[in-house]
Amino acid sequence: MSNIKPSLAKGTRDFSPLEMVKRNYIFDTIKTVFKKYGYAEIQTPSMENLATLTGKYGDEGDKLIFKILNSGDFLSKVNPELLVSANSNLLTSSISEKALRYDLTVPFARYVVMHQNEISLPFKRFQVQPVWRADRPQKGRYREFYQCDADVVGSDSLLNEAEFVLIYQEALSNLGLKDFTIKLNNRKILSGIAEIVGKPELIVDMTVAIDKLDKIGLEGVIKELIDRGFTSADIDKLKPVILLEGSNKTKLGNLKEVLAGSSIGLRGIEEIEQTFDYLRLLLGDESLAVNVELDITLARGLNYYTGCIFEVKTNEVAMGSIGGGGRYDDLTGMFGLKGLTGVGISFGADRIYDVLEELDLFPESAAAGTKVLISNFDKAAEKYALPLLQEFRKANIAAELYPSPAKLKKQMSYADDKRIPYVILIGSEEMESSILTLKDMHNGQQQKLSAPAIIEFLKG
Repeated sequence: MSNIKPSLAKGTRDFSPLEMVKRNYIFDTIKTVFKKYGYAEIQTPSMENLATLTGKYGDEGDKLIFKILNSGDFLSKVNPELLVSANSNLLTSSISEKALRYDLTVPFARYVVMHQNEISLPFKRFQVQPVWRADRPQKGRYREFYQCDADVVGSDSLLNEAEFVLIYQEALSNLGLKDFTIKLNNRKILSGIAEIVGKPELIVDMTVAIDKLDKIGLEGVIKELIDRGFTSADIDKLKPVILLEGSNKTKLGNLKEVLAGSSIGLRGIEEIEQTFDYLRLLLGDESLAVNVELDITLARGLNYYTGCIFEVKTNEVAMGSIGGGGRYDDLTGMFGLKGLTGVGISFGADRIYDVLEELDLFPESAAAGTKVLISNFDKAAEKYALPLLQEFRKANIAAELYPSPAKLKKQMSYADDKRIPYVILIGSEEMESSILTLKDMHNGQQQKLSAPAIIEFLKG
């Protein structure tokens, strides 16, 4: 017999029944909002062909994809020269044909292409499933975590972007969060900035660097830009843009001056302004909600974003982003379906869980499991309780009968451990009178009620 101590893979977690109730509270809250805005649920496999995923997330993202080794004696089919070379990049394609999905957006694009003759456009879907990334685990960052995505393809209307802002606002508010910021930017604005600096070919290098402003500060960004091929003169042009301040209106006005010579940059500004206009109309107010902010440093280094970019952060807890997304006009083109625009967002459910836990925002109802436990002192009480148990369940009340006769203390401990709020005590007196004793486990108070009265009480 093996004496190996059981352990979890680094960056993964078990979830207890109580944790699952809380997690499902988050999922159900977000799903309800998705459905309200016309999104329907799909699911895709946990693994995809490696070729489906690679090249979609940039070099940094590709490094974080979990590859799955081919089954069988996979090394026997590898060219011996590759084995001797010890080059993992060259060897990977020979020993791994599949990988765990990195996100839900690329599998969704693959789904759209494969099912294009079955779906109606615009196609609005949401998806709540786990994804995997070979990242360094830390607070709020796991190697296996759930994403809650909503995407729409086949519509270039910026109304979709505006509605995603409202979805974020409504879902996070419904979860109890009060102080959060929804940041917006546009990839075309970033392209315009790279263009006026004179380094359009370094757009990805620029965005990867400035996206780290919050983490490494201005000096860190400048150092990284220099390392990536930008000159001091380039950085002098970039600084005023990176450090842009003021209201959304002020920022857009200043950007129009800076990007006056860039047609793509001006298109990006127009798209942001149109999104803000939709929000004003939807909100019925001349001013935008205070938690919507234009942030030019927001780049989200994923290569497939081509238009609007989203990121959501809570200001109540020290935590990374709890949501993000953007428009990806060219994504399905990578799978052979050209000219199909798309835009989507994602909620970081695991980070949202940590935030709600730290702020103690889970309602008591989110921890609800069994509502009433029926005691079991002997065979006569068990026989009496079984029909009663079914009556509770028919009334949609979560109920349990303690499975075997036991002392009261043991049964009460069981109810406490499972956080069952009520216990029904059935003794000889209760069986004779049909008046049962209902105990409130929170305050210890007891009352005598008939079975129908208990059902009405618990339902109320």
